[in-house]
Amino acid sequence: MTVKGQVTIPKKVREALRLTPGDAVDFAVSQEGQVMVQKVGIRLPAKRDRFDAARGKAQVKWRTNDLMALLRGTD
Repeated sequence: MTVKGQVTIPKKVREALRLTPGDAVDFAVSQEGQVMVQKVGIRLPAKRDRFDAARGKAQVKWRTNDLMALLRGTD
């Protein structure tokens, strides 16, 4: 278990439940301490790439030298 409390579901269990990346799962613990995991009928949204929000936003076509001069405050 990681310091964040995350665990890896063993491959045999993933295959038995037909789990794929993005599937939601639910955990339950019996009074005897047995842990049960089951696939939930919903899929979690795919994690967006951290650059997706910025992709395609620039409206001005900068040349590298012009942009670097602007950022550095040189002519």
